[in-house]
Amino acid sequence: MESWLPAIMFLTALILIFSGFPVAFSLAGAGLIFSIVGIQAGLFDWGLLYAMPERIFGIMANYTLLAVPFFIFMGTMLEKSKLAEDLLRTIGLLFGPVRGGLALAVVFVGALLAAATGVVGASVVAMGLISLPVMKRYGYSDTLSTGVITASGTLGQIIPPSVVLVVLADQLGISVGDLFLGALAPGVMLATLYGAYVGGFAMLRPQSAPALPSAEREIEGGTLLRQALLVMVPPLFLILLVLGSIFAGIATPTEAGALGALGAVLLAAVSKRLNRDALRGTMEETTKLTSMVILLLIGSTFFALVFRGLYGDIWIEDLLTNLPGGKIGFLLVANLAIFALGFFIDFFEIAFIIIPLLAPAARILGIDPVWFGVMIGMNLQTSFLTPPFGFALFYLRGVAPPSVRTTQIYRGAVPFILIQLVGLALICLFPQLVLWAVK
Repeated sequence: MESWLPAIMFLTALILIFSGFPVAFSLAGAGLIFSIVGIQAGLFDWGLLYAMPERIFGIMANYTLLAVPFFIFMGTMLEKSKLAEDLLRTIGLLFGPVRGGLALAVVFVGALLAAATGVVGASVVAMGLISLPVMKRYGYSDTLSTGVITASGTLGQIIPPSVVLVVLADQLGISVGDLFLGALAPGVMLATLYGAYVGGFAMLRPQSAPALPSAEREIEGGTLLRQALLVMVPPLFLILLVLGSIFAGIATPTEAGALGALGAVLLAAVSKRLNRDALRGTMEETTKLTSMVILLLIGSTFFALVFRGLYGDIWIEDLLTNLPGGKIGFLLVANLAIFALGFFIDFFEIAFIIIPLLAPAARILGIDPVWFGVMIGMNLQTSFLTPPFGFALFYLRGVAPPSVRTTQIYRGAVPFILIQLVGLALICLFPQLVLWAVK
């Protein structure tokens, strides 16, 4: 029976999570229950739990994780300053003469916002409020419109600087800068695949993705181009400042995040959109998201401490390193597990539950940790789109007009989930997509 305790503990945590109990408390609760079971079974004594305060202090003193609130603050401030609104309207007019131009503009702006904000909720809501009514008005297919908005909004998970990449780097014990570098080409590749799908859709079904009528393109070409550059330059400058300082080794990700947060405030001030409401809303959102991340990390740390006390780490390591097919078998099981969990729980929760279990086995099998992190990041991105609990789908449902049915939003996401799986397969088949820029 004692040899089965780690499996029973893991199953108990999943049952609590799927029952709707908050994940941080599900993990901590499972840890508390099985700490008593482990002590009664004589597998460890109360002294093991003395390590928990030290681990909590370690989390609070983790300099890398300090980048999380900075990047959240930067993205939320840019969203509150209406950056997304300006970008979408101007780029929409720029792409307007092309069939499917509005959808292509959403992909382009989604990629730009991903690099500028990295906040999925803000990107999806902004594009849903601004682009969806316009696309419906000009006869765009509801499934294409909703699919391209939700998918483009999730690019913030893989295109750096990304909060999820910071968390993954911390969990895998690797450099955030290396993970950012490795994720750059796959992120751009994924946005390109989205654009190719939109272009193909517009060719096959032109009536469902028409060009913008000339009467609506009231700004002349030269003026429009200048306006587009004016709108794009500030966020691009901020992106280059943040990523450039990391890649050049001038600043750590945490320092670059602080610089980005300050830059976002300055951009809002220059555009005369910095006010008490914007600042308060940004601070509240940053506090809520950061608190959620820290609570999850504390709950998962307690779970992991007790799990190791029950020799669960050895059980998992032995299980994963002895799968049929060796490295390929391990990668297949890891991807299937992450993809399946993405239907039901959030990417943060998956990162804190699954990654500590997978990372030791990946190291033993000789898998490059940067490539492994980018692969997981690409897979985790699908968790925002997979029904029934894809968060991007819920964000869009909250702002979409009643005429757009929930089933249409779900159907619209399916082609982009398949595209993400194609992107995942390309990373697995061609590791140099990730490793070309990493030293």
